[in-house]
Amino acid sequence: MASVRHQLVALIERGAIPREQVARAVALSGLHPSGRAWGVFLDRLLLWLGMLALACAVLFLIAYNWTEMGRWLRFGLVQAALVAAIGVYWWAERRGAANDGAVGSIVARVALTAASLLLGVLLALFGQVYQTGADPWQLFFFWAVLMLPWAVVARFDALWILWLGLLNLALALYFRTWGGAFGALFASDTAALWGLFTLNTVALALWELGARHWRWLSTGWATRLLALGSGIPLTLLVIVLIFDERADVSPAVLVYPLWLAALYVVYRHWRADLFMLAGGCLSVITIVTLFLARHLLWQGGAGGFLFLSMAVLALGAAAVFWLKRLHAEMPS
Repeated sequence: MASVRHQLVALIERGAIPREQVARAVALSGLHPSGRAWGVFLDRLLLWLGMLALACAVLFLIAYNWTEMGRWLRFGLVQAALVAAIGVYWWAERRGAANDGAVGSIVARVALTAASLLLGVLLALFGQVYQTGADPWQLFFFWAVLMLPWAVVARFDALWILWLGLLNLALALYFRTWGGAFGALFASDTAALWGLFTLNTVALALWELGARHWRWLSTGWATRLLALGSGIPLTLLVIVLIFDERADVSPAVLVYPLWLAALYVVYRHWRADLFMLAGGCLSVITIVTLFLARHLLWQGGAGGFLFLSMAVLALGAAAVFWLKRLHAEMPS
């Protein structure tokens, strides 16, 4: 469904709205937020900032008064805050269900996010007090495992992104601790990048499929964040292949073109998204530029800098021209 802005721009470009009436049409379309809309935005912003401040306050209070606080007082404080957050979620969820209002839903989501953060504080406190000797990746892994039921119940995109962020951090720390886990397929220094690419690519595919069935998954910022989590590790893997003289063959040689082809097919023909295509163009420009730099600048010669600068300008201009043409072809 086209946005109001795209519909208005299409009408103006076709001349359906006289030039002297454009300002009035923009005012009537509601593109500019009203005073009430600004009030709602500030109210929700302060609600989220207050939640983050309270969750961090519990953590810093215990850390600052570590020697003065006993073991039971530390656990009691965190557990009391955790129970309070869950209680607020239960109250707000019932209130929202009874009144069919959005305010209760927002408060419930904020409370459950606070509970998820406090769960991590509790796990970190447990590991610090009892000195379990566990690796750092286990903290974030079990944090993600324990908060998974809350993410399922909440049906809240930001909470799922937090959950995926914990898995990304746990995976990166795991490979940093134990190295490669796939033998000859992936070297130990690139195993973390392969793990992050696989996790985020699978998450992106499942998110896109789920968005066709559940509306709360159809937020664009979440899929774009997952696309960055998929594209950045793969681009870094290709960069490693270019500059690492020891690496003769890598699965990235095959995976990278397939990833670009899938990105084009999905976000050009299945669900048009200019941001995703622009990200693919940026990745290609980066790879081509570094490949040319690797073979031109390392061999010396001032002409390599001139050729490289011209190549960057040409690639950037070609990407802009292609993206502008695609934008004109996409439905308004």
